[in-house]
Amino acid sequence: MNLKDILAISGEGTLFKFIAQGKNAVIVENLETGRRISAGATAKVSALEEISIFTTGEDMPLGKVMDKIWEKENGGETLSYKLPDNDLKKYFGEALPEYDKDRVYTSDIRKVLHWYNILHKLNLLVKEEEEKKEEAGTEEVKAEAKVKAEAKVKAAPKEKKTPAVKKAKVAPDKTTVRKKASKSE
Repeated sequence: MNLKDILAISGEGTLFKFIAQGKNAVIVENLETGRRISAGATAKVSALEEISIFTTGEDMPLGKVMDKIWEKENGGETLSYKLPDNDLKKYFGEALPEYDKDRVYTSDIRKVLHWYNILHKLNLLVKEEEEKKEEAGTEEVKAEAKVKAEAKVKAAPKEKKTPAVKKAKVAPDKTTVRKKASKSE
């Protein structure tokens, strides 16, 4: 999943979209209500694209974890984050079997499932492969347009340009300046 510009602020139960960087704060927009607020320097703001989940191997970025949940749910909504701890751990183990059970707490699982459901409800879950295909398609269209533009330039009759006549810039020597000064007197 592409989680660019989506933020979580500690103490807030929802997600935010980055709007702008202020002098001493970050301006964000609540994804659910659309209300804009400023998160001051003391607020702990985390970008979702920088969060990863501990696994038995290398840490897995949150976007890939959400991809796995997406695949498990066939693009649908997931379990409620309010279920009992054992149910959440069992579900998360099915979606991501390699997660580190000692270092990933139930509160982390709750956050991931809650964030997934918020993004799903707002239709902001876009798989990275689909996004790359869209980008590749637009790049191909741009390349075709560039080739067509170059072909038009080549096909257009060329106008003959007359060479520009350059005037030689000669710095006046001291004798010339003195002569001009003496003539004016």
